[in-house]
This record gives sequence, structure tokens and C-alpha cells, in this order.
Amino acid sequence: MTVIRDSLEGDVKRGGTMRKIGLIVLAAGLCLGPLAALAATQIYDARTKKWVDYDKRKARQYFARNKQVPEAFRRQVVTFRTAEPPGTIIIDGNQHFLYLVQPGGQAIRYGIGVGREGFGWAGIVRVGRTAEWPTWTPPAEMVARDPNAAKWAAGMPGGPDNPLGARALYLYEGENDTIYRIHGTVEPWTIGLDVSSGCIRMNNDDIVDLHSRVKIGAKVIVLMQGAALYKGV
Repeated sequence: MTVIRDSLEGDVKRGGTMRKIGLIVLAAGLCLGPLAALAATQIYDARTKKWVDYDKRKARQYFARNKQVPEAFRRQVVTFRTAEPPGTIIIDGNQHFLYLVQPGGQAIRYGIGVGREGFGWAGIVRVGRTAEWPTWTPPAEMVARDPNAAKWAAGMPGGPDNPLGARALYLYEGENDTIYRIHGTVEPWTIGLDVSSGCIRMNNDDIVDLHSRVKIGAKVIVLMQGAALYKGV
């Protein structure tokens, strides 16, 4: 059993439960199963002094006004208790946080965007390789359903307009590429939302920082209540 405790007081809550001191996520062997979906993520609006749903419209408005994501989704060091060794990546998909385990009961916490409804997943994988300014090659399933992806079926070169952003960590199960990545984004306002086709997206500054710290072979634990376990592609 993996026990995660984030003791940093934050300004995010999900399903009506405020994320404050003592949030505990339990995953018994990661057997999360097809559980009921949780309610929308909420953030505290200091202007109205109320909790509000953090949806795409609110996210765009917040980013346009502040030129950054809400404080809870900004990179920060937090107190973090886990039996996993330093260097492990633990992803709390429901709360939209990625933790890089550090020595001394701490972790670096990053805000993330995750898979939209029907595209979330959970499981244990590893970092198989990494890339700077990676080429984006959409999988066949995306090419079939998305005309914008279809025109890049042969691959989109890395650069400022590439949806993978500045860096990418390629997630493998054993020697097999899962097709999922942890990567940057050209849409920084989407951090904190369920928006992707299963990949974990981060602000470019954050993925550059994470990329500089992570080693090939690093263990990645993906927790997401309501999502199916990864079973290969």
C-alpha cells in the first residue's frame, strides 16, 4: 500500500472536500477500478471570497488576468510522506498534482493537466527516455478522430508551437512505450484541468525543471480515481 500525505495548505478542493493539512490518498496496489467520477476541482476566488468551479472558462479568465496559474498549481516544495525513494514521480490525477519525491520527507509539487473524461488512466510505469523540444507524432487513434492531428501524422518538429512543449518524458511499461508522456504545453492555462488524451501536461518552465532532475528508469506512479488501470496498447 502506498500512502501519500501532502501537509501543505493549498487553495484547491475537489468534490466538496478542501485540500488542506492531512490529505491522504490511499492506493492498495493501485486497484482503483472504474469508480464514480469525482466532482469538479474548485479554487478559492479571493475577490468574491468563495470557492468556484475551476473549468476551462474560469481557467482562461484567471490566466488572462494574472498571466499565471493559481498558486496551488505553481511549483513548490511540500512536506510529503511516502515509502517510495527519492526520484520517484507520483501523480495525483484527481487533484492535478505531480510530486517528485525528495529526501527528508519532502517533494517538489507541480501543477498538471490530465486526461479528459474517458482518457484518464492509472498504473505504475517508468521513464523510458526523455527529449528536448520533442517531435510530436500523434497516435493512430488520435489521427482518426482529430483532423488537426491528422495533418501531422508523419510527425510535427519540435518548437514553440509543438503541443509537447519544451521537454517530454516518455513513459514505458517494461520495454514497451505506453504512448503516454509527461510533457510541456502551448496552452499553459490548461494546468489544473482534465483536458488531454491521456498525457500529463505541465507548464514549459516546470517540465524543463522536472526534466533536469529525473533519471531514465525513474518509477512513475499514476493515481486517478475513476480511471481504468493501464493494460497496454
